[in-house]
Amino acid sequence: MERARAVVIGGVITGCSVLYHLARAGWTDIALVEKGELTSGSTCHAAGLVTQYNPSPTMMRFRRYSIELYRELGVFETVAGARIASSAEQLQELRRGVSRARGIGMEVELLSPSETLERMPAASPESLYGSIWVNEDGFVDPHTATYAVASAARELGARILTHRRVTGIVRGPRGEVVAVQTDQGPIETEVVINAAGLWAPRVSAMVGAFTPSTPIDHQHIALEAVPGHELPRDMPCFRDPDNLVYGKSETGGILFGGYEPNPAARWIDGAPWDHGARSLPPDEERFAQLFEGAARRFPFIRNAGVVALVCHPDAMTPDANPLLGPLPEIPGFWLAAGLSLNGFGGAGGMGKAIAEWVTTGETEHDVTAYRPWRFGDVYRDPQHAAEVARETYRYYYRLRFPLDTDQLGRPRRVSGLHSRTQELGAVFGTKNGWERPDYFTPTEPWRRAGEDQRVFGWAPPPYLDRLAEEHNAVRERVGIFDLTSFGKIEVTGTGALELLERVSDNRIDKPTGSVIYTQFLDHRGGIVSDVTVTRLADDHFRVVTGAGAVDTDVGWLQQHAGPSVEIREQSAELAVIGLWGPQARVVLQAVTDDDVSNAAFPFRSAQMLRVTGARLLAQRITYVGELGYELYVAPDWAVQVWDRLMEAGEELGITPCGYRVLDSLRIEKGYRYLGTDLTAGDDPFEAGLEFCVAAGKDFIGSEALARRQTDGLSRRIRTLLIGDGYVTAYGGEAVVHEGRTVGRLRSCAYGFTIGRMIGYAYLPVELGPGAEVTVEVFGEQVASTVVDDVLHDPTHARLRT
Repeated sequence: MERARAVVIGGVITGCSVLYHLARAGWTDIALVEKGELTSGSTCHAAGLVTQYNPSPTMMRFRRYSIELYRELGVFETVAGARIASSAEQLQELRRGVSRARGIGMEVELLSPSETLERMPAASPESLYGSIWVNEDGFVDPHTATYAVASAARELGARILTHRRVTGIVRGPRGEVVAVQTDQGPIETEVVINAAGLWAPRVSAMVGAFTPSTPIDHQHIALEAVPGHELPRDMPCFRDPDNLVYGKSETGGILFGGYEPNPAARWIDGAPWDHGARSLPPDEERFAQLFEGAARRFPFIRNAGVVALVCHPDAMTPDANPLLGPLPEIPGFWLAAGLSLNGFGGAGGMGKAIAEWVTTGETEHDVTAYRPWRFGDVYRDPQHAAEVARETYRYYYRLRFPLDTDQLGRPRRVSGLHSRTQELGAVFGTKNGWERPDYFTPTEPWRRAGEDQRVFGWAPPPYLDRLAEEHNAVRERVGIFDLTSFGKIEVTGTGALELLERVSDNRIDKPTGSVIYTQFLDHRGGIVSDVTVTRLADDHFRVVTGAGAVDTDVGWLQQHAGPSVEIREQSAELAVIGLWGPQARVVLQAVTDDDVSNAAFPFRSAQMLRVTGARLLAQRITYVGELGYELYVAPDWAVQVWDRLMEAGEELGITPCGYRVLDSLRIEKGYRYLGTDLTAGDDPFEAGLEFCVAAGKDFIGSEALARRQTDGLSRRIRTLLIGDGYVTAYGGEAVVHEGRTVGRLRSCAYGFTIGRMIGYAYLPVELGPGAEVTVEVFGEQVASTVVDDVLHDPTHARLRT
């Protein structure tokens, strides 16, 4: 039997990059298996543009490294790149983009219309508002670049086996990978990296896993040169999001493609094995809108002859992020798939990251957002996964305002309280398939939010007054929330406590009924999860996390669990009602005979209560900084409990509230949000969560934290008051001190109690309370002040009494 230390499946650019970087790390007994020739999938049809700007710091670094790799191999052409604004709204988005780029360490230039035309004279001045300019952007020839990376891997000892299709993957007694079956015999191995592109879901199915990656048709056209309008080879690459197109010059003519707002998904049950390098019949009617967009920017192309109109599918995930890393339940099986149009741009960095992870157990950059296990069972339905993938493709260029909401594939999951919140005028957003109220409009019918911000643009949202009402209800009276979308993970078994102690920075071994706030950390001390853990019995725990984080957290626990632990995601099994505000105890006591006084039911504890015949678990915990409870109840009792609470609170002014107001409430209290304020690049000491780190405890990341304590902190999260009144900041904006960018806003919201815009940013430790900085908002420097972490009730007396 053949043997290889690792087998990479798929001869796409990313597969070749993984192979090369494994070989460069010293793994020479490795093989890549490809069912056809190299580049015989989407790779061969790519335009090959490699641009650096991306709102994700990790993807930006991947793209920077990709350019370095292609230059090293002699296959990269640097021509610079322009991202064009063809509307006033897009210009504002570009201004946001410049600030966000500076905030993550990338210098870009914002050009005026005349400056743009100086550098790209072939463009039309019509509806030209400006552009972002990146000097180091360029392109590769897809075929040449892929073969160059493959040749470099071969020179280091790697094998490339073409015209050999994988037919199965053999697993051992622990479910681990032991061999790859092919149509030319098996290859024994302990590591398989699925880089099969369009066919990645079918390869994952060979080990019983699912990969939510959908082929979405993508079209581009090559046009002949137009006499008198021949384009130089070094013309900058261009992206014109308003017109939905990107492109570059090619042999004097132009090659451009784009992103239709009505994309077509295909092969949602699996791409056929015999599809390879061939293109598909183009849809000229659908492409016409892209041609018109390109012609608005380059009118002369209307006289160009067509070389070829190409249609080919690209693999899109539900969030347009790639799938990178191991699958926790299948030892030895890795993914580098679902590239979502990040192929050549990200391939170098993604291949390097996978090789680092496989060979050392860690990656240089934070890849938390790309974990392949982040999508749960709701995406096992290929039709739903396809609809959400179409949504992400639709907005790949179309201006997506920060307050807009996904529309396709809805409704998918509704809580037991959905009808009640409908009756109350809910405006529903969506998270991980759940319909949940963003806010309420009591005098109007319920509806699902969508492109709402397209109506009011970059102005303050028209529902601010309603958010103020919901905010004030929680601060002054009592607010009631449908929190059913909370992620809930049951952890049981004789090894449950040991597992949770190992992954948590806080101490979990506390009496039954305790609610513990904690983080899960990686080996470098970075925050990968932010949860509460409730001890229900000696060997029975419930982990509560965000709706979007639950599948990631399940995977993290599975990675570290032993055989004596059972981990079960139970989000849909329990409805959750949030009851928060100074009158919350009065309302709750009115509907139960159980004692909920402060002495009987203290802060950060949980106990069973009976309400209107229902037995439910109440947790005294808060995300808004007020007295209150989370009530966990069977869905078939949720409406009865909700109705009793509403009835009991009527005279007290109980108010239904949505998720949007949580940002305002929590940011006044110094509470953090996972994914923006807390990432794997931040540790608990930097994040102001040192109170969660149990002294003397051994847990994943504890050694790294101890070293950082010894070395001292260089930065810390700080609270900023930004400008006066409401400021249209959304997060990501650069923070500047004495002319130097020192950080970026992680999150921000208007604090209705404080009456100011509040933001969080990681800043050098010397910039403590009292320091003056500015925040770059749409190109303007807004005066801001560093203040204390907690602005409302800094002693926390309101939530403890």
